[in-house]
Amino acid sequence: MLKNINKIVILFVLLFTTTAYSQNLQGIVLEKKIDGKTEPLIGAVLRWKNSKIGTSADIEGRFTISKTSQNHELIISSIGYKTDTVMVHSSDFLTIYLKTESSTLQEVVVRSEASVIDRMSPIHTEIITTKALAKAACCNLSESFETNASVSVSYADAVTGSKQIQLLGLSGNYVQTNTENIPNIRGLNTTFGLNYVPGTWITSIDVGKGAGSVVNGYESMTGQINIELQKPELAEKLYLNTYVNSFGRGEINLNLAKKLNKKWSAGLLTHASTLQNRIDKNGDSFLDIPLYNQYNVINRWKFQSEKMMAQFGIKALYEDRLGGQTNFKPELQGSSLVYGFGSQTKRVEFFSKTAKLFQSTPYRGLGLILNGTIHNNQSFFGLRNYSGRQNTIYANLIYQDIINNTNHQYKAGASYLLDDYNETFTGINPRLRTESVPGVFAEYTYTYPEKLTVVAGGRVDFHNLYGTRFTPRIHAKYDISKSVHLRASAGKGWRVPNPLAENYGLLVSSRAISIENNLRPEESWNYGLSLSNEFELFGQKASFVVDAYRTNFQNQLVVDMEQAGYLSFYNLKGRSFSNSYQAELNFAPIKRFDFKLAYRWFDVKNDFQTESGTLALMTKQFLNRDRILFNMGYALPYDKWKFDFTWQWNGSRRMPAMSEHSMMSMGTGTLTTAPAFSNINAQITKTFLKWDMYVGGENLNNFTQKNPIISSNDPFGRHYDAGMTWGPVIGRMVYAGMRYKIK
Repeated sequence: MLKNINKIVILFVLLFTTTAYSQNLQGIVLEKKIDGKTEPLIGAVLRWKNSKIGTSADIEGRFTISKTSQNHELIISSIGYKTDTVMVHSSDFLTIYLKTESSTLQEVVVRSEASVIDRMSPIHTEIITTKALAKAACCNLSESFETNASVSVSYADAVTGSKQIQLLGLSGNYVQTNTENIPNIRGLNTTFGLNYVPGTWITSIDVGKGAGSVVNGYESMTGQINIELQKPELAEKLYLNTYVNSFGRGEINLNLAKKLNKKWSAGLLTHASTLQNRIDKNGDSFLDIPLYNQYNVINRWKFQSEKMMAQFGIKALYEDRLGGQTNFKPELQGSSLVYGFGSQTKRVEFFSKTAKLFQSTPYRGLGLILNGTIHNNQSFFGLRNYSGRQNTIYANLIYQDIINNTNHQYKAGASYLLDDYNETFTGINPRLRTESVPGVFAEYTYTYPEKLTVVAGGRVDFHNLYGTRFTPRIHAKYDISKSVHLRASAGKGWRVPNPLAENYGLLVSSRAISIENNLRPEESWNYGLSLSNEFELFGQKASFVVDAYRTNFQNQLVVDMEQAGYLSFYNLKGRSFSNSYQAELNFAPIKRFDFKLAYRWFDVKNDFQTESGTLALMTKQFLNRDRILFNMGYALPYDKWKFDFTWQWNGSRRMPAMSEHSMMSMGTGTLTTAPAFSNINAQITKTFLKWDMYVGGENLNNFTQKNPIISSNDPFGRHYDAGMTWGPVIGRMVYAGMRYKIK
């Protein structure tokens, strides 16, 4: 395999060596008034000195501009604002504040970070930029959080390859995950949805903690993640990324963009990946990772004039997975001689976003978001079959304006959500559900310049099955000083759970499964405080962030594995809460060198029903109480070489109750707590003329969970269970890749 990687690397060098160094520079331009108020500066013009390369800021103030090794002086201009020049020596994300002509302030403020807390938002929001994404391979969204302290990702089981995220100590089901403000990873898509967003499609990820804005819906309970994709008018004409790793996984991504004229632009994002190498390093006769093929494409178009902006497109995805015992073949499906797992997903999605622009009053806006999705999955787990279909229609109409001045702003609108579910699983009654949810919302923002921002909102939704529901939320940011910011939030969220799809990895077992009839929506209240401070340490810039959040649940879906051989889903009968505390230090001791050190602590408990019918408050299973993250990176001038290193320490975690046979099968004796373990990841990137290459490794310390599958020698027996995964199933992995761009 390493010989093949070397051949591929040499081939990349021969094919893509060119004569001009070029890369993309991304950032945002904001207007800074005398009173300290900041807003996106739409249409700001950016160009390199003594060059014809230029671009303009979009309606969010964001921009992308090509940068060669000769480009260092970036000129920013806009009618009515001071023209300024910024010296740029890297491709880090820039935040630029322009001043009006009447301003007495003299300099432009520029910030360049891999990840940074959004200083303007009253919601505690971390922006993960392309610089942070480039610290790892980031082949898809699930691999984009490796250097993030707030979000953790883990395998859900030892067979299917499905992954799940955690935020504030709770499952990603409670995080509203949007793609460009359109709800995306939800419903049946929670199973493999993290794998369906290629990393090369992403320009930035916004991670918000606590209940999010009511404008985006009622499902945000512990946080909100918004993914921004490559824009057709800003992206490279051609972007090619290839990847191969020592397990045999190969990927290719080709992004194309074309500005057709002054108003129209089009983009095509494509992805293909595969793994066909059968790996069983632990010798348990099961594939450590499933074989798979995935094909993924987005075609999007954008129109922008002085009076309106419209973008629309279509997404299509196909993926098949095959796992189980090493000698399983598709034609053996349904046989009791060899255990197999298979999954086939087909997904088609249409989206559109239309906005009415008011040139004379840029604070006023009217937008309409539309989205339609058809999602189908067919799976089998040994002799048990699963079929899931979801059809979704989503619409959101948003109007925003001010009251007298920009210190008083508001948003109001109406939304509609239609979810049609049809799930079947062997031994379980078909789960059919159609949700029709019209709703209205309003949100008011008060700003006392450079001191206080308060956002209060509420929405009322009219659910056809669960009646009328009110969702209030409030967020506040108080500026103790220009560099110290205190945030507080409180809000309600609710959602209708999907037990099978959201716990897909637990279906790979012989457990008897029961689901309580007439499950009610989950409800929660989330409260949070955070303090961020930007300061100088030994004469260099640094930042320190500390936060604390608590979530209280009602009617939470309890995933009960506390009786060996059984998996039960029922609504909470007693208490359930989550306490999350995190501290993070970011420091750049010398130029082009930065490091991050973070510590996170969880206290997550809920009541389980015992065999006698009483309630027992227990710590959530498979959740590590402590986590430490250390990341450091160094880059040579002009990013010719970049070095990144990440170490994670994951504390011990409680295991669900196991039978004596199960504990003997895992070789753990009377294990009730899984041990702590560490992961080490590293990457080196070399930038050439129009392309760059990267090599790296994950789990370099080669730690794996021993015997992750209970009774792997008897997969059709009553003790078989592949859902007791608490650590890495497969060991050290090395990879290599190439990125090639044409402006």
